[in-house]
Amino acid sequence: MNLKNKLLLIILCISSITITAKDDWGKTGHRATGEIASNYLTKKAKRNIAKILKGQSLAMVSTFADDIKSEAKYKGYSPWHYVNFPFDKKYGEETPSEYGDLVQGIQKCIEVLKNDSSSIEDKEFYLKMLVHFVGDLHQPLHVGRGEDKGGNDIQVRWFKDGSNLHRVWDSNMINHFGMSYTELSKNATLFSDQQIEEIKKGTVLDWIQESQDLAKKVYASANVGEKLGYRYMYDYFPTLHAQLQKGGIRLAVVLNEIFG
Repeated sequence: MNLKNKLLLIILCISSITITAKDDWGKTGHRATGEIASNYLTKKAKRNIAKILKGQSLAMVSTFADDIKSEAKYKGYSPWHYVNFPFDKKYGEETPSEYGDLVQGIQKCIEVLKNDSSSIEDKEFYLKMLVHFVGDLHQPLHVGRGEDKGGNDIQVRWFKDGSNLHRVWDSNMINHFGMSYTELSKNATLFSDQQIEEIKKGTVLDWIQESQDLAKKVYASANVGEKLGYRYMYDYFPTLHAQLQKGGIRLAVVLNEIFG
């Protein structure tokens, strides 16, 4: 390896020190998903959710699961943000992580929220977590490979800055597009009524498999050290935009099923 390439590798590695700690989907992506979901809630679900969240919007609470990461008492929830299993298998064909994962996290949230004996405090906590985790489910690299930390270890350039493949999909593309979460939600990818009905179908495991299938394409979209920019935005931002809307629609499906 020549000196120029060594220097580039060092720069990329230094950049990744801060990159790996970034929020999932980024705050803007999560808030857009929460805002989109609010447009598909039943009236009954809206009332029940408003009581639990004390009037806070789904967009407002969508980043809660990231906001609490710095507190030691919540460390055990960290594995709930992602799920890794072999690309040639389906979830459950191998023993799930004993520390929990995205699937187990969503299931736990639903269980608490459906339990009439759960305290209002627990319902508020797990509702906030659920809003976030359904968003994470639709970021394909949260269903990526464990060996590269869902693309965090795949160093690339984003225009002139060091980045990694995970961060490109979490926040680089969204930030480059330059819209607020409200603008993203109002200008979400337009699906037909028939397409929306298809998106609503399936289970959490079906949606996990869909995200993993997309993750395979994301991994094939860039090479280590590659400079990504306008062309990458043109090719992949529509897919990312669609994932935000799918996440919102499906979050509403889950919440309507829980709260009526």
